[in-house]
Amino acid sequence: MKSERNKTIDISVADGREYLEKCLTVKDKVRFDETDIIINGDTFSVLPHIPDKSVDLLVVDPPYNLTKKFGGMNFKKTDADSYAEYTRKWLEAVLPKLKNTASVYVCCDWQSGMIIGNILADYLIVRNRITWQREKGRGASANWKNGMEDIWFATLTNDYTFNLDAVKIRKKVMAPYKENGKPKDWEETKEGNFRNTCPSNFWDDISIPYWSMPENTTHPTQKPEKLIAKLILASSDEGDTVLDIFSGSGTTPVTAKKLGRKYVGIELDEQYCVFTQKRLEMAEKDASIQGFSDGVFWERNSFHNQRKTKPK
Repeated sequence: MKSERNKTIDISVADGREYLEKCLTVKDKVRFDETDIIINGDTFSVLPHIPDKSVDLLVVDPPYNLTKKFGGMNFKKTDADSYAEYTRKWLEAVLPKLKNTASVYVCCDWQSGMIIGNILADYLIVRNRITWQREKGRGASANWKNGMEDIWFATLTNDYTFNLDAVKIRKKVMAPYKENGKPKDWEETKEGNFRNTCPSNFWDDISIPYWSMPENTTHPTQKPEKLIAKLILASSDEGDTVLDIFSGSGTTPVTAKKLGRKYVGIELDEQYCVFTQKRLEMAEKDASIQGFSDGVFWERNSFHNQRKTKPK
């Protein structure tokens, strides 16, 4: 029995059949020109049916080159050449689906990132590598604990969206400076002095989903909504279409829905499709994103980070 505070979504496929039935399959390919859909199937079988030049933003969280179990599937670490071939395979399959103005974000760890980054550069304009801090992680007896993950940022052309003001971070001002008696580049409020700063490519304000957070599921490598929200807000506009070809527990489509974007998610595992549809249902009633409120991203573990305010 879970405690009342444990919000983890762990509905089985048997109990969540109603959610699974909301997903499309390859048999429903006639409907793939729609958006706001989750497709249960293999990415390489599904992508040929997605309309070309229809996607504004691609977020990819591919299986890292690790031996790991995801739901009912086992992934085994392979050699670098095989993983490179796999990366080229999904990249070449998805590129025709992107608009010329589209942006691409690819999640990875430090090992897979070395392979993925080089391959992306063969097809796209690689613009940056974001490193974000995981405050969780297993210790290591003969190595440094791995507390970071990366996200490659790339575009198809030099014509792309980047909404800087939408992703500024609100930080406390420790030494407020005034000019002519008025705050200079900061805001004075009843709750303290704050400055909205330009984000760097190192993010230390992300909280990994845990048991008391409504977004949490039993997926072993679930990405936080706050993390994906930064990508979506920066590189798309309201009404744009966001595609995730390895959708997992649904963080990308759920966050896209909360932020007023259209979404298409592709996921092979039925269990994770159930989680996704449940989260989409929950987003109808609660569009808040932990750590994002009043139009700004707040520092981790701050008071505002816990506020339940609908994103603007």
